[in-house]
This record gives sequence, structure tokens and C-alpha cells, in this order.
Amino acid sequence: MIRRIVSNKIYYLLLLPAVVYYVIFAYIPMYGVVLAFKKFMFNKGILGSPWVGLEHFHTLMSYADFWDSFRNTVIISFGRLLFQFPVAIIVALLLNEVRKRGWKSFFQTVFTFPHFISWVVLSGVLLNILGDSGIFNQVLVQLGMDKVAFLINASTFRWLLFATDNWKEAGWGAIIYLAAIAGINPEQYEAAYVDGANRWQQLWSITLPSIFSTISIMLILAVGGIMNGGFDQIFNLYSASVYQVAEIIDTLVYRLGFQVGSNYGLVTAIGLFKSVIGLIMLAGANYAVKKMGQEGLV
Repeated sequence: MIRRIVSNKIYYLLLLPAVVYYVIFAYIPMYGVVLAFKKFMFNKGILGSPWVGLEHFHTLMSYADFWDSFRNTVIISFGRLLFQFPVAIIVALLLNEVRKRGWKSFFQTVFTFPHFISWVVLSGVLLNILGDSGIFNQVLVQLGMDKVAFLINASTFRWLLFATDNWKEAGWGAIIYLAAIAGINPEQYEAAYVDGANRWQQLWSITLPSIFSTISIMLILAVGGIMNGGFDQIFNLYSASVYQVAEIIDTLVYRLGFQVGSNYGLVTAIGLFKSVIGLIMLAGANYAVKKMGQEGLV
């Protein structure tokens, strides 16, 4: 083991910054999880605060706002899997069919660029376009039509989340599928063309089966993060009028921790509960994919 590390020391040195990053910002702070079982006192710190056992979890189980946010998190996350996960695959397949390199680079840049716009900026843009006094509603008023309250209407808000996140992230998500497609042996396409297969048949018989393992891995990761819901997007777009359909676990934790009060034990218990559910979903998705004969994470 040590001999192998020494012989490949350059590769391990390249890996070292990422390892140090995760140790400092992901593993060391994990000791704070004990707050879920303590009554935090500022003057005693995390380790000196008294233990309360499962008190915070008992409170959690009877907390109506938590279950509302849990339901919204599941609905929004499964909606993202259904309406967003396939879009990156479709974009990658469509880009792969563009034969002129210049046009392909142009479209890939257009689709990828929105990823680099933060939700803070993008929420302002959407407010100016779709808000009550935004450009879209001003046009509707000039045409003699009623305004459409996209950002404060509970029936349209979730669809707005899916549509805007697709616009922002689909092109970026397509990159990994394009990389997988680039690894397909071109002789397979040549043989299929000789056999009379058209482009559609080549896509279904060669391209999709060849990248199915990549799709499986990305699906496992997406299912593992199903309890996240998309904090950045929702936090910057939602308001009190859509709390009943938009409040997710992460936004609830933010409100309880920084706006409503300072019950850090309850907030930590919510985060721990969310992490355990995410771990179970990740393991379940990995098991299901391996049962289907595909490669899993482990």
C-alpha cells in the first residue's frame, strides 16, 4: 500500500487539496451533530452544554411546520427527478447530433452559461420579468389581460422552480453525458450505418446503452440528494405567500436558526434527520441500480 502511494505520489499530491478541504469543512465540523442531543448554552459551548437525549426529536415529531416542509421537500425533489433529471440527458443527445463543430460549441456555450449566474442575481432578473410589475405583466396589461402572479401564486410556483432550474442547469448537467458519449467507439456507429440504421436507431441502440452506466451513477447521486430540495433557488425566489408549497427543510432550518429563534438543538436535529433520510435514499438507489445489473457507487 505504502509502496504504491510512493510510486504514484504525484497523483496523491494532486488529490491532497481536495482531501484537506473536505476534512476541514466536512468532517471536522461533524462533531457539532451532538447538538441534536443537547440543550445548547452559549456560555458553556457545544461540549459543555447539558445532554437532553432525544428531547429535540420528540419535539420534531410533533412539529407541524417540520412535516409541512418535509412534504414540500419530497414533492419538489421528486418533481426535479421527473422534470429535470432527463432534460440534461436530452440536451446532451441533441448536442451530440450537431455535426458542425462551430455550431456545437456555440449551443453548448449558450446552454452552459446560465449555470454561472448566481440565484441572487437570477432572482432579481426573474422578479423584473415575472413580478407583479414585471415586463411580462406589463405586456399583459397593455393587451387588456389580467396579470399572472407567478412568484406569489401557490399553483404556479413549483412549476416556475422546475422551469428556471432547467434553464440554468440543464446545459451544465449535459457536460458529463457528452463526455461519456465522446468515449463511445465510433466504429459502432459506422457498423450500424453500414447495416442501414438511421440516426434515431443509432441513438437508441448505441448511444443510450453506452451511457446508461453514467446515467445510473448520476441518478443514484440525484436520489441521494433528494432531501436538499434546492435551497439557493427557493430561498431567493419564495415569499410568505407561497410558504405552504415552497417551504423546504433547509429554508425551515434557516428561519428557525436565524429568524425565529436560537434553538440550535432542534435545528441540528432537523438537519440530522434529513441527512439520515438522504443516506437511506442513497443506499436504496445504489442497491436498486446494482440489482438492475448496472454498476453502483460501491
